[in-house]
Amino acid sequence: MNSPKQLPSSLPPPSNGAVDLLVIAAEHSGDQHAARAVRELRALQPGARVCALGGPALEASGAQLLLDLTAHSAIGLAAVLKFPFYRRLIGDVVRWVGAHRPRAVCFVDSSGLNLRIAKALFDGGLTAKAGGPTKAVYYISPQIWASRAGRRFAMAKHLDGLAVIFPFEPKCYEDTKLPVRFVGHPFVAAGEESSVVYDPAGPILLLPGSRKQAVARIFPALLDAYIWYRHDRGDRSAVVVYPSDEVRAVIERTADTPYRLVPAGERVAASAVLTSSGTMSLRCALAGVPGAIVYRTDPLTYLIGRMVVKVSQLGIANLLLGETMYPEYIQGASSPARLAAQLHASVRDRARVEATQVQAERLRALLSEPAHGSVGEWLAGHLGGP
Repeated sequence: MNSPKQLPSSLPPPSNGAVDLLVIAAEHSGDQHAARAVRELRALQPGARVCALGGPALEASGAQLLLDLTAHSAIGLAAVLKFPFYRRLIGDVVRWVGAHRPRAVCFVDSSGLNLRIAKALFDGGLTAKAGGPTKAVYYISPQIWASRAGRRFAMAKHLDGLAVIFPFEPKCYEDTKLPVRFVGHPFVAAGEESSVVYDPAGPILLLPGSRKQAVARIFPALLDAYIWYRHDRGDRSAVVVYPSDEVRAVIERTADTPYRLVPAGERVAASAVLTSSGTMSLRCALAGVPGAIVYRTDPLTYLIGRMVVKVSQLGIANLLLGETMYPEYIQGASSPARLAAQLHASVRDRARVEATQVQAERLRALLSEPAHGSVGEWLAGHLGGP
């Protein structure tokens, strides 16, 4: 594996001499979602030749991993510090696509990086919109409904198709010519087993996130709240889920309070959760685990976020339902006493538990895969042929 501070001068060529699809997924969650899309594609087109910049899940799906991009994930303004790395990466991707000419490039989430690569491929005349041989498609839309809505016009210029995972998102692009399809959310896909389940007798689940900078700020708040909860007659153990060895190292530096560490993907049962506002918060919501959202970042990123974010709540479950499923505790509001009170209510308040279960059922209905096709079928349609 390459060091996070280094990048080879060029990406390796396709192992079999040709490639149909290049997938680019920079985050751990995107790696998981992209892997499922590749599995679905290969079920429809067993001979599809797939290369990827992603992580271990994509590699396990049968894609040739050109670079473990998940080792380089960044958050907020800290990403600026890695600008030389990303600038070099963008150049390498453009040269690779120009040399090997895949039928399509599929960008997965991570808009800060992926939209820049899409523009560079367009500017290089390599994509279909620019008269080139390669289609540029995108899976999991940037959250233009929350901030920087104007990005949709550049996306319409540079992309040939977009697959979205929330049912309200196609309307966000109605004033463009970009073809957009709702393909259902991967968490409620047919046959997909959730890694989180609700168990009223289970432990407390602590989910600090998937990126090191965020975890370093959020995990101490979660742990302090759990300690407060235990001191105030709390009777549950704690489980902490980590997505990578890098994040595990951050967690283990925080404190030696007893809790059980579980790698992402391993099935866990929980009676309550304190979670960051990321992907796993929706996983828990769909499982009907009661709890609360905690968000902390550096003051400058928070100040800028307040100016550009256009939604009233951070949690996607809250936004989808149009009501509060998970109370949100942001920055200084995330005190140990307040969060511990949420844990007690989540464990002991039967009405709260029942309301959470009803909300989970509504979420699953909203996010179910539509009848007109899965993400794998959408990808296959862009590749064309057998």
